[in-house]
Amino acid sequence: MKSDREIAKSDADAEGKSWLIAGLGNPGPEYENTRHNLGFMVVDLLAADFNAQIRRKECRALIGQTVFEEQKVEFAKPQTYMNLSGESIGGLLSKNGRDLERLVVIVDDLNLPFGTIRLRARGSAGGHNGLRSINDCLKTQDYARLRIGIQPEHPLSNSKKFVLERFSRREAKALQEVLRRSADAIRELITEGIEQAMSKFNG
Repeated sequence: MKSDREIAKSDADAEGKSWLIAGLGNPGPEYENTRHNLGFMVVDLLAADFNAQIRRKECRALIGQTVFEEQKVEFAKPQTYMNLSGESIGGLLSKNGRDLERLVVIVDDLNLPFGTIRLRARGSAGGHNGLRSINDCLKTQDYARLRIGIQPEHPLSNSKKFVLERFSRREAKALQEVLRRSADAIRELITEGIEQAMSKFNG
């Protein structure tokens, strides 16, 4: 017997709904390669995998698209700055051809050790302002998200400053592997469903 999520996924397939893979971050060169922009970085890697260009403007976001395993996939990078991400995501989801069941949001997470990734089908904001904005605008927490750990090995006196800093030398050495694993988790989610992706990549 199919679960509610599997039924919804089948319905979306039949209706030709797009996957919307939204990486959160802050626009502008001063924020490039900072911890808070991990969402942007994963989406950029996925787009590069498919030779897709993320440059079309829609609902205060940059959009790109591809077809993967016969499914339409759209990549989104909201340009609203992190704390207003929900305004862009809400606008995108209001358009025909998109559905909450096929939204996946990618964010950094101060509560997870650096490099750890966690897929979830739903959940609270967990202190993340981007997710809080999306929850407020969508009036729900029921959408998939991929969290990528950035927690340091030492206590923080200023977490806001920390997330806007560039990666340490140690982190930079491991960064490409973290991005690759995160991108592979998204691909697995699209092709095999979130339960299998969670089982394979969470940890």
